Amino acid sequence: MTDDRYSPPTLSLLQLFLRFLGFGFLAFGGPVAQIAMVKQALVEEGRWISPARFNRLLAVMQVLPGPEAHELCVHLGMIARGRIGGLLAGLGFMLPGFLLMLGAAWLYEDWLVGNPAMAPAFLGVQVVVLAIIARAIQRIAAHILEDKLLWLLAAGAFAATLSGAPFWIPLIASGLVYTYAARPAAVVGICLAAVLLAALMFNAGPSINTGDAARQVGVLALFIAGLKGGLLTFGGAYTAIPYVRSDTVGRGWITDASFLDGVAFAGMLPAPLVIFATFAGYVAGGFSGALAITAGMFLPAFAFSLIFFERLEAIVENPKLHRALAGVAAAVVGVIAATLFQLAASTAERTTSPLPSLLLFGAALWIVWRWKGKLTAPALILAGGVAGWIMHL
Repeated sequence: MTDDRYSPPTLSLLQLFLRFLGFGFLAFGGPVAQIAMVKQALVEEGRWISPARFNRLLAVMQVLPGPEAHELCVHLGMIARGRIGGLLAGLGFMLPGFLLMLGAAWLYEDWLVGNPAMAPAFLGVQVVVLAIIARAIQRIAAHILEDKLLWLLAAGAFAATLSGAPFWIPLIASGLVYTYAARPAAVVGICLAAVLLAALMFNAGPSINTGDAARQVGVLALFIAGLKGGLLTFGGAYTAIPYVRSDTVGRGWITDASFLDGVAFAGMLPAPLVIFATFAGYVAGGFSGALAITAGMFLPAFAFSLIFFERLEAIVENPKLHRALAGVAAAVVGVIAATLFQLAASTAERTTSPLPSLLLFGAALWIVWRWKGKLTAPALILAGGVAGWIMHL
């Protein structure tokens, strides 16, 4: 039943696109700040939908993979002007960040990364990004790991990832274990099957190669890498990091250093954080690579709303689906934690001054733990670059 007090204004498609393009230019500070901005403008001031409906919609978006703020924009655009409106709203919201990231990637590749004087600054940035990711993992874990079994599933996924098991084994196994937790025999069978499958496929996934491998990467391969990240982004944009890294760093398309630099740029731009995929795609395959991986990353965020618009709320009411997704999300926490461990080890190999690097990491971690402002991450990344240059890490 609709509430007549709430309704989107009559907007042309161009007006709708420009409205969400404006949101895109102001999308600093991560998903919490982005969602708050959209809510303030369209719910509290514009009265497009009721606050209660917005909260239900947000709950649906948090269950689905993909950046929540972008999915909300797609859904609100559909409420205003149907599926074309949803497509234009989503494009408007992501376009500023995409174009800015393309510019940043071009500047990085053509002017900055080969400059020896910039190496300490970029290493300082990478150390700070590790601290930001560590804090993000803690926040995600606090939201997702609500009981002992979820903690155990996260720990199992952590160990499986470090042992070289393909990413999908702990995800599927964790979802099934948590769904059938009340049946001990089923849980034991699922765990044994997962261990056996991991043993049979030991190191079947791409091994991490941080060297300068040939980077003639196909557009389709980059699209699939982005699609994998987009489909597995549960609980926040940071959860896309291990999957994009597996298919880019893992296949030797880019280095760990460049990957972390891309995450750093994403944290400074007005965009969903998953825009770091655009940077990775550009470094690996130029403009066409950036376009392909970005399309893959954002396709699920468009598709779930555009295709299942009328059914989303009904689908997520299924309690078995809730338990399966909770188990998958717990495994994702473990996978991200393992990826952080691997990134930290790779960064440690590149530093010539371990003690200053540790001090910088500790200071950055303390700052992100204490301050939650939307400009904290960009300011900290810039400060990390300055500190790295001064200390010559």
